[in-house]
Amino acid sequence: MSGSTLAIHGGTPVRSHYLPYGRQFIDEADIASVVQVLQSDFITTGPAIEQFEAEIARITGAKYAVAFTSGTAALHGACFAAGIGEGDEVITTPMTFAASANCVLYQGATPVFADIDPQTYNLDPKRIREKLTKHTKAIIPVHFTGQPAELDEIHTIARENNLVVIEDAAHALGAQYKNKSIGSIGDMTMFSFHPVKHITTGEGGMITTNNPLYYEKLLQFRSHGITRNPDHMIQNHGPWYYEMQFLGYNYRLTDIQAALGISQLKKLEQFVDLRKKYAAMYNEAFRHTKTIQIPYQSNSGVSSWHLYIIALNLEQLKGSRKNIFEALLKENIGVNVHYIPVHLLPYYQELGYKQGLCPNAEQLYNRIITLPLFQGMSEQDVHDVIRAVNKVLNHYSK
Repeated sequence: MSGSTLAIHGGTPVRSHYLPYGRQFIDEADIASVVQVLQSDFITTGPAIEQFEAEIARITGAKYAVAFTSGTAALHGACFAAGIGEGDEVITTPMTFAASANCVLYQGATPVFADIDPQTYNLDPKRIREKLTKHTKAIIPVHFTGQPAELDEIHTIARENNLVVIEDAAHALGAQYKNKSIGSIGDMTMFSFHPVKHITTGEGGMITTNNPLYYEKLLQFRSHGITRNPDHMIQNHGPWYYEMQFLGYNYRLTDIQAALGISQLKKLEQFVDLRKKYAAMYNEAFRHTKTIQIPYQSNSGVSSWHLYIIALNLEQLKGSRKNIFEALLKENIGVNVHYIPVHLLPYYQELGYKQGLCPNAEQLYNRIITLPLFQGMSEQDVHDVIRAVNKVLNHYSK
């Protein structure tokens, strides 16, 4: 059969084996780091946690860092520390994973979705202003795909309205905004260490902050609301004594996970550089392709490239996004879609959010496909993706 025949139609796939859209990269040093902890006295909450937190604070330029069991748990902690509660509204983007809004619901508050900038795909500051009310308590901008949101404008809005800014930087470890590291700018910033992120601890998350009051609240919140700090106690019965002062959660990371994180952090710069290199290869390959739009990059920031997303110019194609997606899968290219706008998910529809609320996000969702991008890829893998995309687009091009 001709090499131009799509695998979905019986042709030979571009690749003989499947390439996922994202995957962890674990080496022998990572394994040795975890084994060392397994042979130590601490495998739950011990010295590795504090070391991991200190390293994240150093790398991001933040004063404090607090580890959590996941990025979602970290966002929950940030909402609690910010004092978000019943009757409050929090403005965020629909173009994100559900956790960016779920954390608001956990606190009994209301997520308010503002539309995205159609160029950057990030939260549009003009749309934030349209959604402000007397009940607005905070803004949760998401650095979508690793590209920083327009933080200067967002922080101006926050200052004018006495709002807290909680940055969802699950995609943006290693990114910069106007020569400042993401993690050092917002009131609180969340990072995720899920296996497809820049570094991994299996599951895990972190909040960075420069605010000592938020820092203390976060520490206590992740450990049942309990403190052992004598300076914070109402009473003190002796050296064994602790106090539960509010309802917290068991959101504590383990030393096993922290050890993996510490080892992974040593490779962060290398990992980000590889992602940038592969993204540049995609950009060069697809820059003049009429059937797709490559990701726009704002001059105000430097992306750490968690995701590489193409937007289909559907008017130039005789197939649907679904046709193209399924054809790429058959070529053994592990494409994905990030994300279904949160307000369109059934649970949020039941809460009363309607289609049409954020037209830019909804239109974008119908056009996007995520291509593989992770540090464990080789240049040959990137070339395979490019070949497969061109093969499929050539077939469906008008």
